[in-house]
Amino acid sequence: MTSSVEVMEAPDEALPTRVRVGYSLGSLVTGAFGTVPGLLLLPYLTDTLGVAAGLAGLLVLLPKAWDVMLNPVVGRISDRTQTRWGARRPYLLFAGLGMAVLFALLFAAPFGDGGQAGLYVAVMFLLTATAFAFFQVPYVAMPAEMTSSYSERTRLMTWRVALLATSILVSGAMAPIIRDAMGGGLPGYRWMALFVATIMVAGTLIVFVSTRSAPTGAITASEPSLRAQLKVVAANRPFRVLVACFVAQSTGVACMLGGVEYFAKHVLGDAGTTTALFVVVVSPALFVMPVWRRVGERLGKLKGYVVASITLTVATLALAAAPLLPHWTIYSIIAVMGFGYAGQQLFGLSMLPDCIAYDTARTGKRQAGVFTGVWTAGETLGLALGPFIFGIVLQLFGYISTTAGETVAQSDLAKTGVLLGFTVVPGLIVGIALVLLRGYDLGGDPAVTENREPLPAAAPAS
Repeated sequence: MTSSVEVMEAPDEALPTRVRVGYSLGSLVTGAFGTVPGLLLLPYLTDTLGVAAGLAGLLVLLPKAWDVMLNPVVGRISDRTQTRWGARRPYLLFAGLGMAVLFALLFAAPFGDGGQAGLYVAVMFLLTATAFAFFQVPYVAMPAEMTSSYSERTRLMTWRVALLATSILVSGAMAPIIRDAMGGGLPGYRWMALFVATIMVAGTLIVFVSTRSAPTGAITASEPSLRAQLKVVAANRPFRVLVACFVAQSTGVACMLGGVEYFAKHVLGDAGTTTALFVVVVSPALFVMPVWRRVGERLGKLKGYVVASITLTVATLALAAAPLLPHWTIYSIIAVMGFGYAGQQLFGLSMLPDCIAYDTARTGKRQAGVFTGVWTAGETLGLALGPFIFGIVLQLFGYISTTAGETVAQSDLAKTGVLLGFTVVPGLIVGIALVLLRGYDLGGDPAVTENREPLPAAAPAS
């Protein structure tokens, strides 16, 4: 049964730790799906199935482009859902479990390598991305409903980003290890997919059970159509700016993520360093969240976001000198990139509920699902554009695709393409956020932003 939903204002007191942690562990699902395809799907297509780099990038992009259109619709559907489990939680359960099954099938390769294999991957990725939309959109909408406190939203996002980083680290680091330990090639990818699917099932069950006592939606008036709701979203200038920044950030980071294995193999000369590179860029988020929270407390979220964006942009561009640098310097620069990335994640995600609260104060209505639908559509677009851009760079620089078991020496030009696609291109894309952030302004209304309320002490990072 569906109808128009408006969330009731949650109390300002702190959420129970079990709710905070349980909700944040839903990041096992979002982190795994946001990371592993971005890390391994492009190499799977080009170096195992033999799909040309440009076409492989397109196969990764198109299913995600479908999600861009789907996510706002999913937001409206979840806004209008009424069940005894609330408006969001049923989608977490059924979409999360469905996504786990589909992810395992994504790497099953029933047709071996070749053209049919590429088409199969595209279709399965489309279905998996659809299930992800029905999980991600309601999941991201929940914090705006669980608490009305500016500080509590930041505390909740601190937990979420820390556990998201843990999920990204575990899934992204272990996926290549499991693939290689199981013999590589098609069998290795199949075992890897089963491992990631298991993580998704665990995250789904935990977030569904642990949020049963969290505040949920109450039925009231809402905009009568999706078009009317999207007009409300378009009228929220801070939200538009924040989405644009997050799209740029997601695109740049996804471009780097798609190039990790290529960078390890063709620039560092050792494909076995893929996991090490990934760990170095992600692991700082496990330890630096208290630092970024203090930056936010002292400077505010917006200035904190700017500092994080500058850090990530400068470090990414500096990595272009990698062929001339010793490995310890390369790893140090990548660690600084991870530091900046962690700050961008924290401030971006904690500013999203503020934009929703701003709109509630401005219009008297609250439609978190549509806002988060547009938000996740933007993030999905960025995650799709990144590998696509990297694939196009490879194609332009003459990268040669192979099937499992084949070894092809890449030209110096192709290796240059790998380097630029991993450093300069994403660095320039991420830097766009610095320009866009100048337009972000919540109006300074304490009733909306509670800017005069000090931020709470940092939550533990693990």
